Amino acid sequence: MSQETDLIATPLNLVKMVEYQPGSIVSRTLLQIPNGTVTLFAFDEGQGLSEHTAPFDALAHILDGEVEITISGKPQRLAANQLIIMPANQPHAVKATKRFKMLLIMIKSS
Repeated sequence: MSQETDLIATPLNLVKMVEYQPGSIVSRTLLQIPNGTVTLFAFDEGQGLSEHTAPFDALAHILDGEVEITISGKPQRLAANQLIIMPANQPHAVKATKRFKMLLIMIKSS
C-alpha cells in the first residue's frame, strides 16, 4: 500500500503529521489527483512564499500559529482555526508572522 492509501479511512491528527524545521518550509502531500491536492505545511517564523498565482481555487486552513496571507494586494492575518479562500488566478503571498501550520486544499475549477 502507498502512504496515501494508508491514510484513507484513518483518523488523522493533522498538526502532528508535519513538523517545524528551523529556517524552513516543510510540506507533506496527503492527496494528489488531477482535479486538486491536499497538502500540509509547516512554516518557520519569517518564512514565506512570494506573490504568485495558481490555476486552482485554494482553501488555507490554519492549524497552528499565525500567518499573513495577501490576496490581490490585501493582507489578511489569520491564526489557528481560521481559514481563507484564495481564488484561482489571483495573486497571493504567504508570510509566517509566527511559525504556523496549515492544510492547503487546492481544487481545479471547471
